[in-house]
Amino acid sequence: MKGTVWICSYLALLLLQATAEEDDFSSVLRDRSHIDETLRLANEEKAADYAAAIQRLRKVYHTSIKPMEQAYRYNELRQHEISDGEITSKPMVLFLGPWSVGKSSMINYLLGLNDSPYQLYTGAEPTTSEFTVIMHGEKIRSVEGIVMAADSSRSFSPLEKFGQNFLEKLIGIEMPHKLLERVTFVDTPGIIENRKQQERGYPFNDVCQWFIDRADLIFVVFDPTKLDVGLELEMLFRQLKGRESQIRIILNKADNLATQDLMRVYGALFWSLAPLINVTEPPRVYVSSFWPYDYAPDTSRELFKREEISLLEDLNQVIENRMENKIAFIRQHAIRVRIHALLVDRYVQTFKDKMSFFSDPELVFQEIVDDPDKYYIFKSILAKTNVSKFDLPNRDAYRDFFGINPITNFKPLTAQCSYIGGCLLDKIEKAITNELPALLSSINSGKQPGLSSCELTGCGEKPKNRYRKN
Repeated sequence: MKGTVWICSYLALLLLQATAEEDDFSSVLRDRSHIDETLRLANEEKAADYAAAIQRLRKVYHTSIKPMEQAYRYNELRQHEISDGEITSKPMVLFLGPWSVGKSSMINYLLGLNDSPYQLYTGAEPTTSEFTVIMHGEKIRSVEGIVMAADSSRSFSPLEKFGQNFLEKLIGIEMPHKLLERVTFVDTPGIIENRKQQERGYPFNDVCQWFIDRADLIFVVFDPTKLDVGLELEMLFRQLKGRESQIRIILNKADNLATQDLMRVYGALFWSLAPLINVTEPPRVYVSSFWPYDYAPDTSRELFKREEISLLEDLNQVIENRMENKIAFIRQHAIRVRIHALLVDRYVQTFKDKMSFFSDPELVFQEIVDDPDKYYIFKSILAKTNVSKFDLPNRDAYRDFFGINPITNFKPLTAQCSYIGGCLLDKIEKAITNELPALLSSINSGKQPGLSSCELTGCGEKPKNRYRKN
């Protein structure tokens, strides 16, 4: 009996010594100088050029794109209203993934917040129950979700539509930081597969979709112990479809495994994600340990360091190309608005052609909405305009759209012209084909974007309505 007690005491002593050694090792902070170097945080930005480009982009949007949006109620089809706050906002980096995989620790590491009063809370249990937006500010302070949604100068005012329960789960943190001058981080609640979505008290997937639609870079974080895919994670990857170029998979806490085990876990991660990512080229996967403490001994330190630098270079590309990405996003939005306007115009023309003195307007239009292919609604758009069939919206969406907005509320495109303002279609096509590409070229060539000669002096041309019948 005494021998057994002695052995147990000895093993307990060894365990305490091993734990103490591990604590001593983990207390050694990792060198962070490569973060500042890779992200070029010491370099000064050309704030004047960036501000001029933003102002030019705002002008193009408000004069050439937004009038068409409002005339044909595009926001009720896509439910994506672009505000000034979104145009002027910094690139957004979104962190998604299961609970306790190191999302908050990664943000703390990138910003150097470890052991500071302002670090994001981390732990082995589910710790982040809020959507946390970390952004730049003159001083360190927290901002309640209801304040963020009420501030029209920010890009978060549309979040009010998800209800007060969600706004109570939204929090902003402002702090003066070089990296936050160029990018905004969003930390999300971890996915817990054994909890029903409705128990969160707000539409979690809808909120995630809102952030996904606006994110410039999406980090989906895993760790070696949480590779299984449940219903909520599967739904999340469905929402990520079409955004594969912005997704980066991160296998975090990789220094907890020996090299052989790490290879097996890496293969298991791809095996789990393969059915969810249906693209020819899989997203980039980074394998490292993203937290401020040194790597565990006897692990692939050089590999992890190179992987971390590669991820930082990816992040820096988003920062460097933020203006180009914003122009491309507005142009893509303008193309969708133009297609929507052309489709609504086609519905209006078809409705007018089919109406007679004895016709029932509701029955006529219901027949058109139920079977638009019979009247070549979509095919005529492809035949007469420079529109790709892959850009056409879902036909069923227009059944719901016209259920809310009667067809009689819309004018044909031929009537959307004025002597002073010109034609809405001409203006949006000019923005798509000339103004936005010219602004993009001026950014790439380093020239300061300015107003065109016609906008400065006025070309004195009478606006032409090329759709008016002679």
